[in-house]
Amino acid sequence: MRRAMLRKMLFKFRHQLPAIFLFFVSVNALGQLQFHVLDENVIELRLKGFSGNNAKREEIIKDLFTKSGCADGISEQTLNRHMPPNVICVLPGETEEEIVVGAHTDHVERGEGVVDNWSGAALLPSLYSSLAGNPRQHTFVFIGFSAEERGMLGSDFYVHHLSKEQRTRIEGMVNMDSLGLGPTKVWATHADKVMLNVLMAAANAMNVPIAAVNVDRVGTTDSESFARFRIPRITLHSITQQTWPVLHSYRDNFGAIKMDDYYASYRLIAGYLAYLDEELGRQPDAPARNGPNSGQVQK
Repeated sequence: MRRAMLRKMLFKFRHQLPAIFLFFVSVNALGQLQFHVLDENVIELRLKGFSGNNAKREEIIKDLFTKSGCADGISEQTLNRHMPPNVICVLPGETEEEIVVGAHTDHVERGEGVVDNWSGAALLPSLYSSLAGNPRQHTFVFIGFSAEERGMLGSDFYVHHLSKEQRTRIEGMVNMDSLGLGPTKVWATHADKVMLNVLMAAANAMNVPIAAVNVDRVGTTDSESFARFRIPRITLHSITQQTWPVLHSYRDNFGAIKMDDYYASYRLIAGYLAYLDEELGRQPDAPARNGPNSGQVQK
């Protein structure tokens, strides 16, 4: 997470596959949603597979996407020759309407950047696997963003290089930044109302804890690049007043991660994305989308 200031489902088990579980989550309005959940050992191994080199991190994410079955959907978006590219993996849906799932891969020099933000980036290929086993209405675009810590350059570059028509097709952007310090949190004041309501319903159905912790005055993140174009967005994290000093410090290492909470965040996000796929686009009062900075973003 780029800090502006440093001052401060109800699960029903059906059958088991190698390292993968198929779950059905019961949601009153939708019946049953299907998604796969990787074994905790796989999630932990991928989290431990971080590199201290930002360019190498992008290569690791690309390799994990390939091993997860996204070989035909992978691409790289070059920012410039001095920075690693954005890594993009597309999971085709039944429509061209998109849900973007993003996390930045880079970290600052101090610390190992496991929390901020290998914790988010390492989940991208796992979430692809969680959704890929069943048909989806939306096309999911998973992106490992480069250079967030240098001013959200990767996400800003991505959204600015979309055409107006392409931006209009994005019905929601889910951003993951700094997970695993505790139970899942949401930046509620900078979350689209519909996306936030779906998140709370998913957490309630899955019996996974979720709370609102806002970071308006202490940081920003890649979701805000999309908000400038009035694209609905939401950011999931794990930061509290007590844990935010871990970020951008030597304390940001694997030892800072609470694995049970991190795995719970992964399961919640997997179920949330499956539920979001069903819900987005059903709302009759979608906000108008114009150019960047076209008035107040939705809160």
